Amino acid sequence: MSTTSINGTVVTLGEDGYMTDHSEWNREIADGLAKEEGITLTEAHWKVLDFIGKDFGEKGVVPGMRRMNKVGGIPTKELYALFPNGPIKKAARIAGYPKPASCV
Repeated sequence: MSTTSINGTVVTLGEDGYMTDHSEWNREIADGLAKEEGITLTEAHWKVLDFIGKDFGEKGVVPGMRRMNKVGGIPTKELYALFPNGPIKKAARIAGYPKPASCV
Protein backbone atom coordinates (compact mmCIF):
# COMPACT_ATOMS: atom_id res chain seq x y z
CA MET A 1 0.00 0.00 0.00
CA SER A 2 1.02 3.56 -0.59
CA THR A 3 -0.34 7.02 -0.03
CA THR A 4 -0.71 9.69 -2.66
CA SER A 5 -2.19 13.15 -2.90
CA ILE A 6 -5.14 13.55 -5.25
CA ASN A 7 -6.54 17.05 -5.64
CA GLY A 8 -4.94 18.02 -2.33
CA THR A 9 -6.20 15.06 -0.29
CA VAL A 10 -3.97 12.20 0.84
CA VAL A 11 -5.49 8.78 0.10
CA THR A 12 -4.29 5.21 0.50
CA LEU A 13 -3.96 3.08 -2.60
CA GLY A 14 -3.37 -0.63 -2.94
CA GLU A 15 -0.64 -2.01 -5.17
CA ASP A 16 -3.11 -2.10 -8.08
CA GLY A 17 -3.87 1.65 -7.76
CA TYR A 18 -7.37 1.29 -6.28
CA MET A 19 -8.36 3.06 -3.08
CA THR A 20 -8.27 0.86 0.01
CA ASP A 21 -10.50 3.03 2.21
CA HIS A 22 -13.67 4.32 0.54
CA SER A 23 -14.28 6.70 3.43
CA GLU A 24 -11.40 8.80 2.02
CA TRP A 25 -13.28 9.22 -1.29
CA ASN A 26 -15.19 12.30 -2.39
CA ARG A 27 -16.15 13.99 -5.68
CA GLU A 28 -12.86 15.90 -5.85
CA ILE A 29 -10.94 12.63 -5.50
CA ALA A 30 -13.10 11.18 -8.28
CA ASP A 31 -12.23 14.13 -10.51
CA GLY A 32 -8.52 13.60 -9.83
CA LEU A 33 -8.68 9.85 -10.47
CA ALA A 34 -10.64 10.47 -13.67
CA LYS A 35 -8.01 12.94 -14.89
CA GLU A 36 -5.35 10.27 -14.30
CA GLU A 37 -7.38 8.06 -16.67
CA GLY A 38 -7.74 10.88 -19.22
CA ILE A 39 -11.45 11.33 -18.45
CA THR A 40 -13.38 14.52 -17.71
CA LEU A 41 -16.41 13.60 -15.64
CA THR A 42 -19.86 14.55 -16.96
CA GLU A 43 -23.37 13.86 -15.67
CA ALA A 44 -23.35 10.62 -17.70
CA HIS A 45 -20.21 9.50 -15.86
CA TRP A 46 -21.79 10.38 -12.52
CA LYS A 47 -24.81 8.24 -13.37
CA VAL A 48 -22.45 5.24 -13.63
CA LEU A 49 -20.43 6.17 -10.54
CA ASP A 50 -23.58 6.72 -8.48
CA PHE A 51 -24.98 3.36 -9.57
CA ILE A 52 -21.73 1.64 -8.58
CA GLY A 53 -21.92 3.27 -5.14
CA LYS A 54 -25.57 2.34 -4.63
CA ASP A 55 -25.08 -1.23 -5.84
CA PHE A 56 -21.87 -1.72 -3.84
CA GLY A 57 -23.76 -0.57 -0.75
CA GLU A 58 -26.43 -3.22 -1.37
CA LYS A 59 -24.31 -6.14 -2.62
CA GLY A 60 -20.82 -5.48 -1.24
CA VAL A 61 -19.16 -5.92 -4.64
CA VAL A 62 -18.60 -3.74 -7.70
CA PRO A 63 -21.30 -4.57 -10.26
CA GLY A 64 -20.16 -6.36 -13.41
CA MET A 65 -21.02 -5.43 -16.97
CA ARG A 66 -24.22 -7.47 -17.10
CA ARG A 67 -25.54 -5.95 -13.88
CA MET A 68 -24.64 -2.46 -15.10
CA ASN A 69 -26.69 -3.18 -18.24
CA LYS A 70 -29.69 -4.96 -16.73
CA VAL A 71 -30.10 -3.32 -13.33
CA GLY A 72 -28.34 0.00 -13.91
CA GLY A 73 -29.86 0.48 -17.36
CA ILE A 74 -26.50 1.54 -18.78
CA PRO A 75 -25.76 0.00 -22.20
CA THR A 76 -22.37 -1.58 -22.85
CA LYS A 77 -21.64 0.82 -25.72
CA GLU A 78 -22.25 3.78 -23.41
CA LEU A 79 -19.96 2.33 -20.73
CA TYR A 80 -17.16 1.90 -23.29
CA ALA A 81 -17.72 5.43 -24.60
CA LEU A 82 -17.54 6.90 -21.09
CA PHE A 83 -14.73 4.69 -19.74
CA PRO A 84 -12.70 3.39 -22.72
CA ASN A 85 -10.52 0.28 -22.51
CA GLY A 86 -11.96 -1.40 -19.43
CA PRO A 87 -15.05 0.47 -18.34
CA ILE A 88 -15.84 -1.49 -15.17
CA LYS A 89 -12.26 -1.34 -13.89
CA LYS A 90 -11.92 2.39 -14.62
CA ALA A 91 -15.33 3.29 -13.24
CA ALA A 92 -14.70 1.30 -10.03
CA ARG A 93 -11.32 2.98 -9.55
CA ILE A 94 -12.76 6.46 -10.09
CA ALA A 95 -15.68 5.64 -7.76
CA GLY A 96 -13.17 4.72 -5.03
CA TYR A 97 -14.02 1.02 -4.84
CA PRO A 98 -11.79 -2.07 -5.04
CA LYS A 99 -10.77 -3.67 -8.29
CA PRO A 100 -13.71 -5.75 -9.53
CA ALA A 101 -13.27 -9.48 -9.00
CA SER A 102 -14.32 -10.18 -12.59
CA CYS A 103 -11.44 -8.06 -13.96
CA VAL A 104 -7.93 -9.43 -14.22
